[in-house]
Amino acid sequence: MSSPLISIYSRLPVAFTHGEGVWLWDAQGRRYLDGLAGIGVSCLGHAHPRLVAAISEQAARVIHTSNIYEVPQQTALAERIAQLSGMEEVAFANSGSEANEAAIKLARYHGYKNGNTHAHIITMDSSWHGRTLGTLAATGSEKARKGFEPLPTGFIQVKYNDLDAVAQAGDREPRVNAVLLEVLQGEGGIRPSDISYLQALRKLCTERGWLLMIDEVQSGIGRTGKWFAHQWADIKPDVMTLAKGLGGGVPIGAMVATGPAANVLTPGSHGTTFGGGPLVCAAGLAVLDTLEQDRLLANAETVGAHLHRRLEEGLADVAGVNEVRGWGLMLGIELDRPCGVLVTRALEAGLLINVTRDRVVRLLPPLILTSDQADQLAEILIPLIKQFLAE
Repeated sequence: MSSPLISIYSRLPVAFTHGEGVWLWDAQGRRYLDGLAGIGVSCLGHAHPRLVAAISEQAARVIHTSNIYEVPQQTALAERIAQLSGMEEVAFANSGSEANEAAIKLARYHGYKNGNTHAHIITMDSSWHGRTLGTLAATGSEKARKGFEPLPTGFIQVKYNDLDAVAQAGDREPRVNAVLLEVLQGEGGIRPSDISYLQALRKLCTERGWLLMIDEVQSGIGRTGKWFAHQWADIKPDVMTLAKGLGGGVPIGAMVATGPAANVLTPGSHGTTFGGGPLVCAAGLAVLDTLEQDRLLANAETVGAHLHRRLEEGLADVAGVNEVRGWGLMLGIELDRPCGVLVTRALEAGLLINVTRDRVVRLLPPLILTSDQADQLAEILIPLIKQFLAE
């Protein structure tokens, strides 16, 4: 009998029964080193005692009440995010896509309230912002958008990491009022922005009165060694979006606003039934507490640099390896050919990885990864890549 599930995923032939730390076990008792963390979600690894306790204790009290009422856990988490980011306001959602939808709505409403009733947003090629119709329209992937037209209008896509392209797009379209980008593209192939580009983009947006909106769904919550990846450039966006690692495994997203983007949305202009409920916010607070108390941002930076170095050294002068790149524990290995087969081969070797943009091996291990575990990861992956490229 075939499964009643709609076939929107090509699933790997494995089911995990339990995990501990950076390890997962399947139904046959085989152990796997998790180099993907549920696509950057399980930042504390699996079955972390503080996170388990926070979820269990909250579930035993109250799981859902709705945003009609005060949610103390939501207020506390918003205060923590505001403090860590130096920003002012937080609106919660259920996912990164919904957080980015909220950012798009905020930009449009900001334009509307300032006399720009058809506000446009500049976005980047190779970007990824989600699978809803609005976030697909903002996403720089023709493959993802194909077949879902007509998509919402009002987006202008330009070359990533190119300040002139942004400025020229604004010159051509006077209705531009925001720029949306990832400072470290995830689905786009682990492509980091130049620090000088980010600083100049912040200046350009300020000069032109545009909102600078940064998608930190994958790169935020300590993944690069800073709370948020844009902090490496010592800048502050007007809008930031979060998800993935924020809940450590439970679904939560957030849109954060400050400066000209603060106090734009008002009661009735946006909402969510499930977003920011007691359970997920209790989890979010436990995640932030653990990252801070266990110094996991510093760990992501140092162990990430160690893993980066091991991969570069192990793949140096290997024909077919274009580049090893990334920040912290958000790393990519770009090859000169499609390499999706490596996902299955790594699985067979006891390692979980992912391939994005057909040719980039993506690594997003839990932020608790140790140097010894990073060595284990490299010792499995490097020979697989060498063997694949030698075929």
